[in-house]
Amino acid sequence: MNEYRASKPKIWVALVTVYILWGSTYLAIRVGVQTIPPFLLAAIRFLVAGGLLYGWRRLVKDPSPTRLEWRSAAVVGFFMLVAGNGTLAWAEQRVVSGIAALIVGTSPIWMVLIDAIRPGGRRPNFQTGLGILIGFAGIALLIGPGGFSGNGQSIDPIGLAALVFCAITWSAGSLINRDAKLPESPLMGISMEMLAGGVMLLLLGTLTGEWSRLELAKVSTASLVGLLYLIVFGAMIGFSAYLWLLRVAPTPLVSTYAYVNPLIAIFVGNLLADELLTARILIAALVIVSSVALINTGRSASVKSEGDLLAAHPCGED
Repeated sequence: MNEYRASKPKIWVALVTVYILWGSTYLAIRVGVQTIPPFLLAAIRFLVAGGLLYGWRRLVKDPSPTRLEWRSAAVVGFFMLVAGNGTLAWAEQRVVSGIAALIVGTSPIWMVLIDAIRPGGRRPNFQTGLGILIGFAGIALLIGPGGFSGNGQSIDPIGLAALVFCAITWSAGSLINRDAKLPESPLMGISMEMLAGGVMLLLLGTLTGEWSRLELAKVSTASLVGLLYLIVFGAMIGFSAYLWLLRVAPTPLVSTYAYVNPLIAIFVGNLLADELLTARILIAALVIVSSVALINTGRSASVKSEGDLLAAHPCGED
């Protein structure tokens, strides 16, 4: 899609909405996990948002999903929401939001690599390969000797490993989502993935003993506000604006969220949570964002549908 099908002011309002809402969800997660265990936080978020979206789509007469569609939604939900977003929430107990956003923002790098090695996958062209190398250079600059987590201390290695795992599993889920049998309505498909992922996250939280660590009397107002923000603004409003943009705006313009969101997350974390912002973090951010831009533009010629763009949404924001 290369033409505008709505007024440019409306498109830019929606685009800025996606920039800000999805970029700020990383801080909302960090605030939420301060007093709500991470898997339960993610489970509540997706069960509530998914339930509301699913109910809305059924009210507007979307067809009832088939068993095969539910199975596909469960597989995608496991990779993207449980292994991906659930791991992100867990990692943000150890790594601040801005750095988490940068590491997770490398998902397009992992998607290209996974796609290249899987049977029938796409081989990266020169520009895409260059973007991958630049991206890894940015990661090395961020986490190498003397790197900072955003609070003046070295990046927690376990938290870092969890964030890389998040980026990889989200990328794998995105590739699975590309060919998955899901309803024609994107919002119906997303609601099903949220519901399936939410149930699995609830089970995971139960198995890891999070209910015993959840003390309702000690849940802070800030954590509750963070959870509400994730449900309403991150999931429902953010996704609605994004899917509307896919219908009315040029795809390359919509894809710019992947470059802007990590930067928004860094500045929001600095302004609202006093996360340290250094020259090294900024330079690493610009290198990583530039690599993602190279990868996305390098792959644009081979992208066959807007479903690839939808699947490439980073796991910080669903």
